Amino acid sequence: MNILHLDSGLFTEQSVSRQLSTRIIKQLQQQYPDAQLVHRDLVAQPINHLDAEILMAGNTEKDQRSERQHSELAVTETLLAEVFAADLLVIGAPFYNFSIPTQLKAWVDRIAQAGRTFRYTENGPEGLLQGKRAIIASARGGVYSEGPATGMDHQESYLKTLLGFIGISDVTIVRAEGLNMGDSLRAEALTAASREIDGLAVAAEA
Repeated sequence: MNILHLDSGLFTEQSVSRQLSTRIIKQLQQQYPDAQLVHRDLVAQPINHLDAEILMAGNTEKDQRSERQHSELAVTETLLAEVFAADLLVIGAPFYNFSIPTQLKAWVDRIAQAGRTFRYTENGPEGLLQGKRAIIASARGGVYSEGPATGMDHQESYLKTLLGFIGISDVTIVRAEGLNMGDSLRAEALTAASREIDGLAVAAEA
């Protein structure tokens, strides 16, 4: 079992998505004590966002690449290697302005590559990362899984779409929402998420 753990919550101590993803990892390590873990903190070690120079690095002849292109291409290849090696991705993803943090989007833009993680066919796009699983640790200040605000969710829906596009269709979401809607609702949300994490091992062994 190879696990890739991604965190993108800005606040190290207060981040609920980090708390949830850490609990998920601990649960998985109890179940798979020999698991190999790679933890990438996308806030502590931010990835540069794509620009034209970075995007064209792979299509530029090696001897014609700029020093920055050589450096950024090495980063991209490292990120891809981590994804290729992983059997399971654990993604800590808070809900910022109806979507995911910019640090997580920068990672997405490096690993979503035609010919590497997906390909276009005569029948449409095909994900190439088959046989992998993902767990999303989702933290939200409001309630977006049901009710009038569901259309504002471009966080969980985006990540599930993106993961499915690259071939990862087995996606579990551990969610704590309503965190900023009073102490009572926050406590209920955290308790429910904790119970779900405790049940992950049971589900995996079933």
